[in-house]
Amino acid sequence: MVKKERFDRIISYFSENMPDAESELDYRDPYELLVAVILSAQCTDRRVNMITPGFYSRFPDALSLSGGDQDQVYELIKSCSYPNNKAKNLLGMAKMLIQRFDGKVPDNLEDLQKLPGVGRKTANVILAVAFGKPAMAVDTHVFRVAARIGLTTNAKNPFQAERQLVRYIPEEMIHLAHHWLIQHGRYVCTARKPGCNSCGISHLCRYYSKKKL
Repeated sequence: MVKKERFDRIISYFSENMPDAESELDYRDPYELLVAVILSAQCTDRRVNMITPGFYSRFPDALSLSGGDQDQVYELIKSCSYPNNKAKNLLGMAKMLIQRFDGKVPDNLEDLQKLPGVGRKTANVILAVAFGKPAMAVDTHVFRVAARIGLTTNAKNPFQAERQLVRYIPEEMIHLAHHWLIQHGRYVCTARKPGCNSCGISHLCRYYSKKKL
């Protein structure tokens, strides 16, 4: 099967079976999403969603957060992974939003990546989820699943995987495809024991075709 055909058929499957895929993080605006995504690094969305209600209540916007201190932030997020580092990044992010971006979350990759705690993956999540832009965020689930099912080939890092994915996914679907691959990786194509028998795209999957041999 040529790569374009695999992409077309997998996109068709997800479009039909997961048409309303969206982030599982709780948020109401770009600022809250940015906080949640920074917290989600090496931490489950479920845990983040337990932390953020109290955080949003105490720091409802970038201005209030920029006036906080690390001990205050730490106390609110200490149940997530790497709370000291994330507290530092959250404060730095808020201060930069106030000082350089009039308190508003930027809607472009270059400016987002200037913020503390925001790398390319996080920036792409914000662009895709908060602003509906054609950005492909490649996290561990996306990187693993895309390679396993055959959407990427020999990608050595997330950036290479991102470039391969956006080449074949229609622009208007890129922001959805991120969620398709994440949710498929979380609930079906899991890292240690992929659920091939219950997978709706196993007949299109490179891993499954090799597994049967």
